[in-house]
Amino acid sequence: METAIEEIYRTQSRRVLATLIRLLGDFDRAEEALHDAFAEAARSWPRDGIPGNPSAWLISTGRFRAIDHIRRRARFDASAKDIEDSLYGTAETMEAGEMDAIGDDMLRLIFTCCHPVIPADAQMAMALREICGLTTEAIAHAFLVPAPTVAQRIVRAKNRIRAAKIPYEVPERDALPERLDRVLHVIYLVFNEGYSASSGSEIVRTDLTGEAIRLARLMITLLPHPDIEGLLALMLLQNSRRTARRGADGGLVLLADQDRGLWDRKEIAEGLDLLDRVMAHPEIGLYTVQAAIAAEHAKAGTPEATNWRRIAAYYDLLIAAQPSPVAELNRAVAIAMTEGYARGIEIIDGILQAGELETYHLAHSARADFLRQVGRREEAISAYRRALSLCRQEPEKLFLRQRISELAAAAEGQ
Repeated sequence: METAIEEIYRTQSRRVLATLIRLLGDFDRAEEALHDAFAEAARSWPRDGIPGNPSAWLISTGRFRAIDHIRRRARFDASAKDIEDSLYGTAETMEAGEMDAIGDDMLRLIFTCCHPVIPADAQMAMALREICGLTTEAIAHAFLVPAPTVAQRIVRAKNRIRAAKIPYEVPERDALPERLDRVLHVIYLVFNEGYSASSGSEIVRTDLTGEAIRLARLMITLLPHPDIEGLLALMLLQNSRRTARRGADGGLVLLADQDRGLWDRKEIAEGLDLLDRVMAHPEIGLYTVQAAIAAEHAKAGTPEATNWRRIAAYYDLLIAAQPSPVAELNRAVAIAMTEGYARGIEIIDGILQAGELETYHLAHSARADFLRQVGRREEAISAYRRALSLCRQEPEKLFLRQRISELAAAAEGQ
């Protein structure tokens, strides 16, 4: 039962939280209600069984726990009485059997996090915390900033939402474009956290990848736009490889070693169709360029058939439009596949010397792989160990340990 509750928390808690935020009108109150609801589930579900609709049960329980807290405050605080009265009205509606008509609270949550009064860095931190459920430490690791900085950003963002009385809603159609870029960025952050979890025992969190794809589809119905279609194409093409990314032992399987027969051909076909449509537009967005890179992998029947020169050219476009050390790292991989691993090592060494990716485990892992390819085993082992020390995801750690063991065994056998 404990395992089942943990799985429900992992896959459904963020949607429950999004609805509680709408119902209770406050992030902190909703988070407390969420924890109260799961605490009650841990007490009652082993005795009564898991309800048929766990999310509805958790929302209802969390809401009434919040009402109980507010009722106790209301004895001393007149303003709390007003809040209590408004919540009872909502409770009656939901008890009347309208739990399935709550609307898309996750999209409302994203638009709230992306309100223009909230600084961009705080928007991203809030999105990862509230939508993906990442800890402050994990967000800090992703942004390469101290954890207290992230915590302060989130607190300030919540205070701004409260002080400005920002409505918890999807704005009217004419107000959508000004928030589009940030909303799409949040959706892609959600997808990335699902596709390559920053920590834990799973490579892919299908609850997050599926949610991001669903939200992109919903955004297209709200505001048809080539950037949204480009993002959806990108996510579909990447997500098509999810099953092949984990080996029988639970470890990570690199792209070159994946069984391409496991790739989801339906998602690939939809992604390529979307990409063809978006590429016909006179202006092409960054998500579309990234989708074009993913398409080159999807179209290649074997690793050797991959058009790495075209991929490198696409990365040149990305870097020219929006310079990024991660894009430069990915370009280095494409260059290495066309000009040789020694050239790849040279480029990555320059990126690491600049300092921006020194704590990014994938930079050290890529460098280690190139060193391994050119026979510099001791340096490769050292680079793999550096990557391992920075990695937080168990399947990736298993992969890195295997690489280190293989190289150490080969060195001993000489």
